[in-house]
Amino acid sequence: MMMLNQEQIKEIIPHRDPFLLIDEVTELEPGVSVTAKKYLKPDEYWFKGHFPGQPVTPGVLMIEMLAQAGAVCALSLPENKGKIAFFAGIDKARFRGQVLPGDTLELNVVMTDKKGAIGFGKAVAKVNGKKVVTAEISFAIAEPKSEG
Repeated sequence: MMMLNQEQIKEIIPHRDPFLLIDEVTELEPGVSVTAKKYLKPDEYWFKGHFPGQPVTPGVLMIEMLAQAGAVCALSLPENKGKIAFFAGIDKARFRGQVLPGDTLELNVVMTDKKGAIGFGKAVAKVNGKKVVTAEISFAIAEPKSEG
């Protein structure tokens, strides 16, 4: 199992601040499964407006965090080096609890199937061992757009 810091994550996926939404990868089996973490600092940009006086992490951003973790898993395969993973679908998403400033979100994605360039995974996000998000996600692996 591999561990990655944020600089190593940036070598695999193209996301950058303010939209790189995972801080570290704690376990990685390329193309099979990944566990990553997001430390939710009280000054995260979304807390100011979602919601003033009662800050909560938006569900759509937690889905994106899971997708970025899944992208690290898929793009860490040698044959996918330098490619991009585009979101292809979200199914059965459920939000089971609030994620607040100061929480650490543990993000886990297990790849379940692959059909050509399309991959599928089961995604679970937890805080303190309690499930807060579950979803089935799919993505398409593609070559990056060439410059010019």
